[in-house]
Amino acid sequence: MKDIKFGSRTYIMGILNVTPDSFSGDGVYQDIDKAVEIAERMVEDGADIIDIGGESTRPGSKPVTIEEEIKRTIPVIKKLSKRIKVSISIDTAKPEVVRLALDSGASIVNDITGLGSGQKMIDVLREFSAKIVVMHIKGAPQTMQDNPEYGNLLQEIKGKLKDIIEKAVAGGVRKENIIIDPGIGFGKTLEHNLLILNRLFEFKEFGLPVLVGPSRKSFIGKLTGADPDKRIFGTIASVAIAIKNGADIVRVHDVKEIKQAVLVSD
Repeated sequence: MKDIKFGSRTYIMGILNVTPDSFSGDGVYQDIDKAVEIAERMVEDGADIIDIGGESTRPGSKPVTIEEEIKRTIPVIKKLSKRIKVSISIDTAKPEVVRLALDSGASIVNDITGLGSGQKMIDVLREFSAKIVVMHIKGAPQTMQDNPEYGNLLQEIKGKLKDIIEKAVAGGVRKENIIIDPGIGFGKTLEHNLLILNRLFEFKEFGLPVLVGPSRKSFIGKLTGADPDKRIFGTIASVAIAIKNGADIVRVHDVKEIKQAVLVSD
């Protein structure tokens, strides 16, 4: 990761969806030049990382093939890596996509399954010495919002993250390369998401950077009644609370506006 020193300030990860079915309606599909243009604008607006995803993970989304995901993401990464100076992240759970992405200019992997593909993913991460965001998810995107239940929400999330971290380190991933994400909106109810934001500081016990992705999520819609593309004010409030409670990276759609919130919160 380029010029990033956690603890000095909050970093912004800008979301670049190269999908036809993004929940927030922001997907750029089959237009490499448009995707690169949007990413460059996010960098100008203050993004420290560009996170490129070729498979929607919205509730009820259907998986895409490895070949299709490669076709959507790798050309963008190759072109973008020559045009921007900030770090590029690949949002995928597929080791085959990760290998090509890291070989094409990405340096961070954002895996919503928390290394769900096992040793194959760990081997690629070790080989490239890549940073990895491991997220907590309950279930799969197709079913994760079907009445998710927990005995003790925070204990269960932290327990699962602890297992993922130990598995990664045992497989040869350097602990300092791991970033954790409690997974707001991924198998969580409105109340669960609010509790995570309110007690985010508890995740600092791992001694690792914490990433939070509240941007345009449905919990904001449930509180405000706003459609995804009208949830910027709720996102800003969520980001400010997350930063106050220890977030090191915020993953967002609206970089320019969030940058102001980050500067004031810091």
